Amino acid sequence: MNVLTKLLKKKKQNLLSIYFTAGFPEKDSTVRIIHSLQSAAIDFLEVGFPFSDPLADGPVIQQTSNRAIENGMNLELLLDQLKEAKSNITIPLILMGYLNPVLQTGMEAFCRKAGEAGISGIILPDLPPEEYEAEYMELFKSHNLHMIFLVTPETSGSRIRKIDRLGSGFIYAVSSSSTTGRKESFSSAQTGYLKRLQSMNLQNPVMTGFGIHNRNTLQTVWENSSGAIIGTAYLNALIKSGDEKKAINLLMEQLGKS
Repeated sequence: MNVLTKLLKKKKQNLLSIYFTAGFPEKDSTVRIIHSLQSAAIDFLEVGFPFSDPLADGPVIQQTSNRAIENGMNLELLLDQLKEAKSNITIPLILMGYLNPVLQTGMEAFCRKAGEAGISGIILPDLPPEEYEAEYMELFKSHNLHMIFLVTPETSGSRIRKIDRLGSGFIYAVSSSSTTGRKESFSSAQTGYLKRLQSMNLQNPVMTGFGIHNRNTLQTVWENSSGAIIGTAYLNALIKSGDEKKAINLLMEQLGKS
């Protein structure tokens, strides 16, 4: 069984996921970061493969993506690194990135290599659900890969239900319509949006991302969805500390979990 599926069957609340950019701060730091986060009892990871035009990402993730590209990281190298380290990785891994590098690799080759590397799921924000359903759904299923879609406060109820039907693993709820980044607390509108998703009784759990960086934002998300996805706050901690072990300790202090 897919290891993400196993996790989500076992644990349904207070999940914590970390996003980081593969190839940052060094080309060969990706597996070390995975091991450090795995040791810190993070539930699952989103491994971002860098792209030169990350439209949905804030300045910190853009900065790390540009640095990773300068370091020589690319999708093919990342998949090779993960395949080589597969036997020592027990935490579920999600690959997150943009469609262009995947199409350059070839969707069939990408899915095959992702499966061989032990990847549990894929997030491609610029792949429309309709295109996925028409062209790629059976391919993803044949390689035991979850396809995870994003929803925003502006996503209609009918489209949320369509995404819930087509996707699997979980639904990624973007907490606001702005790019990723830092705000001190969630607004009543954001909380209301998460409560609306809760009330829909969706078949997939909802994980919330964007803007989670302290005790207040984490608790709000945990109270109103299945779990939290943290990216910018972790990458800031990594930039500040310069060390993957210090970075997760620093982040846990910010979240009030140290």
